[in-house]
Amino acid sequence: MNILIPVTENKGLQSPVHAHFGSAPVFLIVDTDNGNCRAVSNQNLHHEHGMCRPLQAFAGEKVDGVVVGGIGMGALNQLQAANLRVYLAEAPTVRETLDQLKSGSLREVTPANACRHHGQGGTCGH
Repeated sequence: MNILIPVTENKGLQSPVHAHFGSAPVFLIVDTDNGNCRAVSNQNLHHEHGMCRPLQAFAGEKVDGVVVGGIGMGALNQLQAANLRVYLAEAPTVRETLDQLKSGSLREVTPANACRHHGQGGTCGH
């Protein structure tokens, strides 16, 4: 299975997970079976808040799920409409996040734990 994880910089499995999906400069696509990963630039990095187009951000890539440090409701809705499961990263690195995903301990992102500062009031808590 290929999982997409937004990262601050590409350091392979030691990459730090970025705090927010839409503003991540790089995504790692990680094969959960063998740990191979490759970096792709965020093709939708420069967008206004609330205008994230997540599928455009990694256009043309085969992705089965997404793990994020945080994500706005608009982007979450678009990913879920594309039948992608979105999980909340709770570890600082890709390797630790992958371990948590494999153990089944990651929570899915829901409207209740998505970022709400994109025109909806409130702030991100990550």
